[in-house]
Amino acid sequence: MKYLRPMVFIAHKDLKLFVGDRGALFFFILFPFLFIVIFNLVLAGVGSEDDRLEIHMATQEAPGGLSYLIIEALETEDEGRLEPGDPLIIWDQDYDRARRQVMDKELKGFVSFPADFTEKVMGGDTTQVEVVVDAEAHQTRVTLDGLAEAVASAVGSQRVAASAAIELLIEQGILSPTDEEGIQKVIDEMLAGQGGPGPGDSYIDYVTEQVGDVEPENAANYVIPGYLVMFVFFGAALGAPIVVRERKNNTLERMLASSVRKESIIGGVFLGTSAKGLIQIAIFWTVGVAAFNIDLGLAPAAVVLLSMLMVVMSAAFAAMLASLVKSENAAAALANLVSLVLAPLGGCWWPLFITPMWMQTLAKFTPHGWATTGFNKLMVFGADFEAAVPSMLALLGFAVLFAVIAILRFRTAAE
Repeated sequence: MKYLRPMVFIAHKDLKLFVGDRGALFFFILFPFLFIVIFNLVLAGVGSEDDRLEIHMATQEAPGGLSYLIIEALETEDEGRLEPGDPLIIWDQDYDRARRQVMDKELKGFVSFPADFTEKVMGGDTTQVEVVVDAEAHQTRVTLDGLAEAVASAVGSQRVAASAAIELLIEQGILSPTDEEGIQKVIDEMLAGQGGPGPGDSYIDYVTEQVGDVEPENAANYVIPGYLVMFVFFGAALGAPIVVRERKNNTLERMLASSVRKESIIGGVFLGTSAKGLIQIAIFWTVGVAAFNIDLGLAPAAVVLLSMLMVVMSAAFAAMLASLVKSENAAAALANLVSLVLAPLGGCWWPLFITPMWMQTLAKFTPHGWATTGFNKLMVFGADFEAAVPSMLALLGFAVLFAVIAILRFRTAAE
């Protein structure tokens, strides 16, 4: 109790100063929402278009091969006849050029037939369809793998049908087992489309059913969490210069002389900073749900807990910063610098999942990166509580690290 009362008194004092400072209230509460409104307007309508799926195909065979018949049957010649959601199938005539485009990241990928495709199919040997895809284009790979499997299945079915027809013709005496020319003619006719798909028809038939309209993504689902992380941390970090000022004017020394323990002073600073952060997140989520119609996902409790851990981590950082610097100007400069560097690196200005892999890796070394990743999992991708646990543990780890440094290095007297 002797530790708790001074802590509450110090925290209450900091809150009174905070509420009485109109500039601080504007920066903590209104200023973040100016950013949110601007970015929400800029990103409005993102994801509202039904982008046409492009599937590229190529072949290494000489003209006249079976692969030419398959690609010609699949190729989309008239885009205007496509229904919404139908894929656009493009024939890349130059295999080497298409491969270079994938390597240069100008093309995500394509399906290709080998040079001996027709020879293998006609001879009854095993062959394979090649899928060339950019290593980072996971969705394209799934699409192209599906197309390759469909082509292989269709060709295999035609070859089985041809074999069955030959056996039937031999049993009926229409075709002789030694008549290689006649057998080859049957295979050629069936694989070329006679007795199978007619001219202009595809070897692969598909039906597209579009259910509902494509709705634009609510940009607030990742804008608000990002700016919450940024401004909660920024606001807490700017509390460090106040502690340094009180140390400079001997306020902390006078408190120490009045039987207030150092632990209570650190706890009071931490408690007051956390209280201001809790006010921020309460306003953020209330306005976000009421005014911006954000979706807290399947686990709103995880969103709230993640927010609270962000507040705790930020308050611990502020206490650490105040314990490490000697001057008020240095504390203010470092608070601004660290906040402005960690915000973009941690995905506060843009969703981390659209950034390059090196940036996503770098973000794992920042508390902001773990926080925004957790919020994106919960609010953008619809994950459950368990998916956010790694982010929660990471924030807790950062908080403990900052708090330990703050306790070890905290000083009440100016040097």
